[in-house]
Amino acid sequence: MSLSTQLDQDMKLALKNKDKGKLSTIRMLKAALKKVEIDKRRPLTDDEILDVITKQVKQRRDSIAEYEKAGRDELAAKEKEEMVILESYLPEQLSEEEVRAIVSEAVKQVGASSKADMGKVMGAIMPKVKGRADGRLVNRLVSEALGS
Repeated sequence: MSLSTQLDQDMKLALKNKDKGKLSTIRMLKAALKKVEIDKRRPLTDDEILDVITKQVKQRRDSIAEYEKAGRDELAAKEKEEMVILESYLPEQLSEEEVRAIVSEAVKQVGASSKADMGKVMGAIMPKVKGRADGRLVNRLVSEALGS
């Protein structure tokens, strides 16, 4: 089943169950997907849908940090709730150890030896972990592997 179909079914279910939080989150996600679809002038593939969901999760993560810093716990809680719903559509996340193994393999593969090679390493890793690992985690582990 495609992600788009899954979203449609979950939206109908949330509507039936009167789950306002899930319903509004799915509607917001569908609006973001529609915008990208209009920009690309074609239906989105599941990989492109995953990209949009990943960006939405990242936005939530950043918002939560800002709200908590400002002492707005009620807004942070709402963002956390939305983030949990969005993450349910992402593939299972890789553990830090699994990402570390991918990083060390990529460093060997591209022959990286210094911080200057970080772009090459990130370019080799990101397609492998797309949607399954946070970019900040990958960036931190690559920095550690290249001895920053």
